[in-house]
Amino acid sequence: MARAGIGLGSNLGDPAANVLAGIDALAETGTVLARSRLYRTKPWGRREQPDFCNAAAIVETALSPHDLLNRLKDLERRLGRTQTERWGPRAIDFDILFYDELHVDEPGLQIPHPRLRERAFVLVPLAEIDERYAADAAKLPPAERASVEANP
Repeated sequence: MARAGIGLGSNLGDPAANVLAGIDALAETGTVLARSRLYRTKPWGRREQPDFCNAAAIVETALSPHDLLNRLKDLERRLGRTQTERWGPRAIDFDILFYDELHVDEPGLQIPHPRLRERAFVLVPLAEIDERYAADAAKLPPAERASVEANP
């Protein structure tokens, strides 16, 4: 069994409900060991869109990294994601942030996530549930950290 960190995000419909449904759906990939609070975050990349709801979860899974990615893509489709522009609005998004200590650099699959340590909307929720990322979250520029706030 492997431990995988999964980032979740949504900014269409009811983003908080979408992310919570995504966390529930992660049970289809293995056992959800931990999940962060929900966070309201500013868009990254393409800024002219609604704010996001983001969270992170840690899953214990028997799936290989490729099988996990394929299952997450299937879950996205089932939960209402349609193909849009890169960094555009979406009903749900899953990203593999880490998979044990494995490093993968292939077309379509990079583990750990290549921009993990640059993005507060990923790093802050992940640091909440995995202390290995707390120092990285603390190093983010203040403006980047300020773009992420816990949902009440």
